[in-house]
Amino acid sequence: MMRQYRAYLVGENGVFRSAEAFEALSDESALSFAQQFTRHGKVEVWQLGRKIAVLDSEQSPPPPPPPARSGPILTRQ
Repeated sequence: MMRQYRAYLVGENGVFRSAEAFEALSDESALSFAQQFTRHGKVEVWQLGRKIAVLDSEQSPPPPPPPARSGPILTRQ
């Protein structure tokens, strides 16, 4: 059974700039479909009154790498 979803493009000020209504079989397929809108910015995906996820913009810089381990690494012999 198809479910109704909306993908909201979120502006820099946190206000929705636009919305795209679509149907999908599952939350996973809805997120996959909504991923295409991230080229324009951050996207919130909703199924009726339920927030499914917030997808980051493709234009966002990648997260920094985890910090390198400092100090010795102990091993048992």
